[in-house]
Amino acid sequence: MENEFNALASKLAQLIQACGKLRAENHQLRQELAQALSSNRQYSDKMGIAKVRLEKLLITLPEDQA
Repeated sequence: MENEFNALASKLAQLIQACGKLRAENHQLRQELAQALSSNRQYSDKMGIAKVRLEKLLITLPEDQA
């Protein structure tokens, strides 16, 4: 009976350790996701600005009269 309790305690300790590692990994992944989303927003904003600038430039170009 004592062996069963010791085995159970050992498995519980392993489970607690695995849970801690998964929490830390989850936290890290959340931080990476937030940073990626922020970068994505910045790139999207820059593309929007570039699009507006290109559209303005295209308006100033003369049309091809072929």
